Amino acid sequence: MFQKTILIGLTALLIGACSASPSLKPDQGRLLATGAVSQVEGSAGSGLTNWAVISGYGSNTSWGGNTHYTQVELPDFQLRSYGASVGIKNRVELSYTRQDFDLGDTGPKLGLRDGYTFSQDIVGAKVRLVGDAVYDQDSVLPQISIGAQYKKNQNSDLVQALGAEKDEGVDLYMSGTKLLLDKNLILTGTARATKANQFGLLGFGGDQSDNYQIELEGSAAYMFNKHLAVGVDYRTKPDNLGFAEENDGAAAYVAWFPTKNISLTAAYVDLGDIALQENQRGAYGLSLIHISEPTRLRRI
Repeated sequence: MFQKTILIGLTALLIGACSASPSLKPDQGRLLATGAVSQVEGSAGSGLTNWAVISGYGSNTSWGGNTHYTQVELPDFQLRSYGASVGIKNRVELSYTRQDFDLGDTGPKLGLRDGYTFSQDIVGAKVRLVGDAVYDQDSVLPQISIGAQYKKNQNSDLVQALGAEKDEGVDLYMSGTKLLLDKNLILTGTARATKANQFGLLGFGGDQSDNYQIELEGSAAYMFNKHLAVGVDYRTKPDNLGFAEENDGAAAYVAWFPTKNISLTAAYVDLGDIALQENQRGAYGLSLIHISEPTRLRRI
């Protein structure tokens, strides 16, 4: 109940921002790539990790957002993630994502049919607390944001049969992102309180633990120029289910930002062992369409 209250409060801030400024129009008032891409749960980030930046290119007097689609191809599974996010005044972000996890021919090992799919819906909210990733170059303080992601698994009976305690849960996180313009580096660290098994696709909590655990996410990206970035992600995850060990995740990626209206990402990801299948490594692709209108650059 406490975690849901936090999520409702963050959402209320977004609604308040919109109602307080009904004349807000989308713009492209921020630097290229400063809206990041979309992490696997839908918030602005880099594939596996959340960043402190706010989705879209909207300045502090407008809004922006994106629609996103991600597909991860692993040896025994396929993960599809798609949804949309919006940022208001470069201060508050609200996102929705649907995840579909196709078991392929692993289904029979779990007593299921071939190609069985786990699905979950994720509603997220993020608030920028302090700092500005672009303009605070003379400060060591990063941009810092807090957020929450409410996750609802659509396979209630099955995930509980596999040992999960619940089919829904809320992740809480705090992220810090620092852009070093003189070094072309973007550095991010995130602490996440979670009970999620495989991001929540296998439920929440389990026979080994049903307590919140603090997990860490880290990201480092190098900008070759304003259109092209390469980077790495690392994310720790809880190990709550006795029937299958859960490992940390890592990824290396290339992100291309040809314009402020579209971005494309290609990556290699290692999610370790998943549901009795070892060494789940493969490729993923992410595409975003940004919702905004051209305008002059403004201080954000």
